[in-house]
Amino acid sequence: MPAAALCLLCGVVMPAAMICAEPLPRVTFPSGDPRRTLTRFSQDNVSHYDILLLHESEEELYVGARDRVLSLAVGTPGSIRAKASIMWGPTAEKTSECAFKKKSQETECFNFIRVLVALNETHLYVCGTYAFSPACTYIHLENFTLVSNSRGQPFLDGKGQCPFDPQHTHTALLVDGELYAGTMNNFQGNEPIISRSLGSRTLLKTDAFLRWLSADAAFVASFSIPGDDKVYFFFEETADEFDFFERLLVPRVARVCKSDVGGDKVLQKKWTTFLKAQLVCSQPGHFPFNVIHHAFALPRRRGGADFYAVFTSQWQVGRVGSAAVCAYSQEDLQEVFEGKYKELNKESSRWTVYSGSNMSPRPGSCYMGPSSDRALTFMKDHFLMDGKVSPTQGRPLLVKTGVTYTRIAVDETRGVSGATYRVMFLATTEGFLHKAVELPGGPHIVESIQLFGTPEPVKNLLLAPGKEHVAAGH
Repeated sequence: MPAAALCLLCGVVMPAAMICAEPLPRVTFPSGDPRRTLTRFSQDNVSHYDILLLHESEEELYVGARDRVLSLAVGTPGSIRAKASIMWGPTAEKTSECAFKKKSQETECFNFIRVLVALNETHLYVCGTYAFSPACTYIHLENFTLVSNSRGQPFLDGKGQCPFDPQHTHTALLVDGELYAGTMNNFQGNEPIISRSLGSRTLLKTDAFLRWLSADAAFVASFSIPGDDKVYFFFEETADEFDFFERLLVPRVARVCKSDVGGDKVLQKKWTTFLKAQLVCSQPGHFPFNVIHHAFALPRRRGGADFYAVFTSQWQVGRVGSAAVCAYSQEDLQEVFEGKYKELNKESSRWTVYSGSNMSPRPGSCYMGPSSDRALTFMKDHFLMDGKVSPTQGRPLLVKTGVTYTRIAVDETRGVSGATYRVMFLATTEGFLHKAVELPGGPHIVESIQLFGTPEPVKNLLLAPGKEHVAAGH
């Protein structure tokens, strides 16, 4: 198996001189090509460089790996230097328990870091799978060490914040000192959860009994947009609302209100504002792109944001299929979430449009006052929206055959004419990075950069626009 590594591309965020009004011919840079500065970092016995967190100064990069958390100096162009490293593996007892549960001691019974966020200026908060017994802890940045609690234990229970299985997708972000997470909540891997923890408020989560989420829900990204009072989660799950002859996956966006404190009698310690809607990414005459792999939020300078996501289709086989990029405006999401609800007809077991009377304030809205038991009871069964979120211009931004994109990041840059262009960075399962520019005639891939010497999927992608760097881990 090829050695795991972290790559840092210098100057890849497109300088103004490279932007022009006409599509540029695509240039491919093979691994080691001197025309594209690529700095690699790896350490012996360290693998799975899965989680990346950039310090606000863009001088330091924190990396969550298998049994390790690294601090890397990345401020000098062409250089990645290890500053500090924390070894945080499971105890022998936890490893033994993991093996007893029929998990592999060679590949699974480790502590795969899955959550790494900056809690404040002095501490990081980190969670890992911890041999299928998720755990969390704090890292003191001054000396880069784990913080022990009053009993000398260096970790806390990570259930609901971090998956048990390293193969399960997940997402987490810190908003105002509180951790919002989308993950699997049990060992069996059939109880997905969206939770809010840390901070001083009551822990909130989705209700598993009410099946707000299908048992196979897989989270890929989450966002908090400046000036908005909601947190958004992007994921996929098996659709219950369609009569289909086979398991049908559907990409979703869900949102919860930051002001949510749970119900008093109804929905105690549960979200009272959880709503979800279907994302559409399709082109006429083709199977829909219904498998979402990742999403990215690009805030606009005048407020609001646009969401970009990468998809494939569940009906494609191997490399014969296509990958698609679809973009959605925050306003389009809001319009669907303010539209009609679906409800399950208990007699026919079919989902239909809710046609009852309206309530005020609207159930699920970010209303600051206490909600009535009637409104909360309504929310228990009316969490799915009838409308679907369509992409901007009604079609994918980009469709590429013979490739699967694993990650996307988007940045804005100014051209020589003064116009602003958006640049998409798309990582592939084969270890390439595609750079595409949104032009008036549509996006155009201008560069294809081979990141690794052997084909390896890119597991994470992180922009440092101030330094014109892109970090990629596998």
